[in-house]
Amino acid sequence: MRSLVTAALLAGSVTVLPTAPAHAAGSVVKVTGSQGDWRLTVDGSPYLVKGVTWGPSPADAGRLLPDVRSLGANTIRTWGTDASSRRLFDAASANGIKVVAGFWLQPGGGPGSGGCADYVTDTAYKNTMLAEFSRWVEAYRDHPAVLMWNVGNESVLGLQNCYSGTELENQRNAYTGFVNDVAKAIHRIDADHPVTSTDAWVGAWAYYKRNSPDLDLYAVNSYKEACGIKQAWQQGGYTKPYIVTETGPVGEWEVPNDANGVPLEPGDQAKADGYTGAWNCVKGHQGVALGATVFHYGTEYDFGGHWFNLTPAGERRTMYYAVKRAYGGNTAGDNLPPTVSVPSVPDAGAVPAGKEIVVSARATDPENDQVAYEVLWGGKYVDGGGGLVSAPMVDLGNGSFRVTAPAKTGVWKLYVKAKDGRGNVGVEQRSVRVVPPPVAGTDVARGRPTTASTFQNDGYGGCPCTPALATDGNTATRWASAWADAQWLQVDLGSVKQLRHAQLVWEGAYGKAYALKVSDDGRNWRTAYATATGDGGIDDYDINASGRYVRLDLTQRGTGHGYSLFHFGVYS
Repeated sequence: MRSLVTAALLAGSVTVLPTAPAHAAGSVVKVTGSQGDWRLTVDGSPYLVKGVTWGPSPADAGRLLPDVRSLGANTIRTWGTDASSRRLFDAASANGIKVVAGFWLQPGGGPGSGGCADYVTDTAYKNTMLAEFSRWVEAYRDHPAVLMWNVGNESVLGLQNCYSGTELENQRNAYTGFVNDVAKAIHRIDADHPVTSTDAWVGAWAYYKRNSPDLDLYAVNSYKEACGIKQAWQQGGYTKPYIVTETGPVGEWEVPNDANGVPLEPGDQAKADGYTGAWNCVKGHQGVALGATVFHYGTEYDFGGHWFNLTPAGERRTMYYAVKRAYGGNTAGDNLPPTVSVPSVPDAGAVPAGKEIVVSARATDPENDQVAYEVLWGGKYVDGGGGLVSAPMVDLGNGSFRVTAPAKTGVWKLYVKAKDGRGNVGVEQRSVRVVPPPVAGTDVARGRPTTASTFQNDGYGGCPCTPALATDGNTATRWASAWADAQWLQVDLGSVKQLRHAQLVWEGAYGKAYALKVSDDGRNWRTAYATATGDGGIDDYDINASGRYVRLDLTQRGTGHGYSLFHFGVYS
């Protein structure tokens, strides 16, 4: 009986019925050798994994895999296997590429990722996944593109996002025990392809060593610490070889913060050196490390894509050519990308919102190709969005450009791209702190007693977010209301003041309709300004009013959240 689906779904626990091992019609892949002298073989020939992780759609595989092959790569790694994989596998086989075929388990992707399965008690989830994985192993076991099966991605580490203490240990042991159940099931269906499991740090291997004896090899994603894997393997007393399933330059989570308090992203050359160094360390653990798939062959054009992708938007970067040299691809006749200097921005720690600034980032091209520039803004550290927006610019010559700063305050990423017209791009970036435009006069609300209808006090989003944080003069702190209309925020100026200007700096949750009112006694109110078309960002407007008390009557939210205000300034 070849199918495990019915047996798994009907079982009261994770149960796999024995079946006769099937022999693949495609390649026969084996882990052979002994302690410290292992090798991976494909149809009896030694095979060193020289790969990339795969990001594009399977529909693009036929078009892009010849380029992967030109890198000298022989392998791609995926995170999921389903019906769409056939198109990818077919294109891989046609281009002489093997696939480390992944299966996704909760909470895949490390800390902060979604899904919190209970591997101790949730038999239904485990049986469903076992049945699903078995289904696709049966579907593709004879496909010549399959190199091995990879069960899960970073879940041992990621479980710390779901559990703590003794329960975390119980879950990690149960998870790796379940991985072993999956490995057994795969081996019963497919005797000719190894099974591994990826995690995000070598500390996870202790759990696999204890609970997953049926894995043929281990796998790890490692960036900054890639060259420490060998020592960790030796100190851990492990008795299985491994592959590195993600590696490259240091990640966002591994770097110090810059002067604006956000992760200091390395430049193009430093990233290229990261790939070279990681690959050299993998090769240096001979007889144990069986290769790597570097991160990432993707075309995404966002924040993460520009940090890691070899080919964002299909444009080849310096890192692409570093991987090509590492893998022994044919570099004869290559046209290389431009090199861009780190952008220079005057007063990058305090750029007024909406102000025109001059950005300088000169590019040079190895072949003296004509270079075209593009400037982009990224709001990852402002609103969490990963997208990049091309900024209209005036080219001032000599690598200088006039651009307009974003209208929203916070720390933005500024990217300068230089394209050579031959499919290559150089990218450099820096952070820029955008602050409210200066206002002449005195902010008479600053530090004064401030009250509100409600404030958020639940620990969400860095709260408690008390009313006083809107008038403390610090645009990194905020008042946040309950998630309901209507609300109010009020400041006592201490005495009647003549007022001529107001400035509101909103967080993402802004007021669409509100009125600014003044009062001499805190009971009788006069409207100084009102709008029903607020759009967030910074509201900066003149008023002509006087009063001791100034109040925002907020009647319509611009989002489904509450009102959230970094700054409530009133100027005399």
